[in-house]
Amino acid sequence: MQELRNRAKELLADGTVVRILGWRAGDLPYNPEPAYFQSAEELDDFVYNGFCGANLSKYMIEASKLEGKTLVFLKPCDTYSFNQLLKEHRVDRDKAYIIGVGCKGKLNAENLKKLGIKGVQSISGAELSDPCDTLTVQTIYGEKTCSYADAMLERCHVCKGKEHMVYDELIGESKDTKDADRFAEVEKIEKMSPEEKFAFFQSELSKCIRCNACRNVCPACSCRKCVFDSTKFDSSQKANVDSFEEKMFHIIRAFHVAGRCTDCGECSRVCPQGIPLHLFNRKFIKDIDTFYGDFQAGEDTETKAPLTNFTFEDVEPSVVAERR
Repeated sequence: MQELRNRAKELLADGTVVRILGWRAGDLPYNPEPAYFQSAEELDDFVYNGFCGANLSKYMIEASKLEGKTLVFLKPCDTYSFNQLLKEHRVDRDKAYIIGVGCKGKLNAENLKKLGIKGVQSISGAELSDPCDTLTVQTIYGEKTCSYADAMLERCHVCKGKEHMVYDELIGESKDTKDADRFAEVEKIEKMSPEEKFAFFQSELSKCIRCNACRNVCPACSCRKCVFDSTKFDSSQKANVDSFEEKMFHIIRAFHVAGRCTDCGECSRVCPQGIPLHLFNRKFIKDIDTFYGDFQAGEDTETKAPLTNFTFEDVEPSVVAERR
């Protein structure tokens, strides 16, 4: 962490950048938050550890409109989102100085609770310089330990890889965390009957409180005004009614990002209700791979997305594929 802080201070001092976009320590040891830093003194509050799961690429949309260059720290998975935003002309590459930071998997405080670890006072073993094998947690009930992997976010167990897709320089080592199949959860749902599928998603989506956290954090949701905020159409009313129709918000949102979602998992990470929203997006990704060939959004800035690139081999609207 100190190396990242020192490098940020150097780039700020020599005028290469005028601000830094990173993470600041929160009021608890497991909730660092995205933040801008404009001086060396402010950088004393900069942190980077296993709990810095926030994808900072979307913040660069507004940062690109500011004067001067912004230094942004991006994890390997974040760079896919940044590339996708570049492809869609939502960010300005010339306004960004990207430091690709190492990643050994990001942690979820909710997983600590599931492991019976509560009353957390401090956590060690989650720094980039640590092996990141075991977490030692000091609680009001005494010292607890757990496996680092057991506390990781779901997305890190199906990691796309530790290679940065775009960067100006790299700092810190990464660690392979993939130990599960990316589409295993989707395949379980595909095997359900239509009634079981409906019941599953109705149960999950009924928890939604329409806080819009998923929409606001999603890099692919980059419209300045969302259709669900419009008072000119019925969509705003439908999005707030207390019925299953309201849950259509999530289905419609998933359709809007189909072919553009990088599967960064931010929607599920920030959901206060714990809804596995990534399953919608991952189902679309799986189907796109099946019908149009393997495609990873954000892998580069040139390749056209399957849904915007017609070929004679494409699945035709009149062709009914096997439903799963």
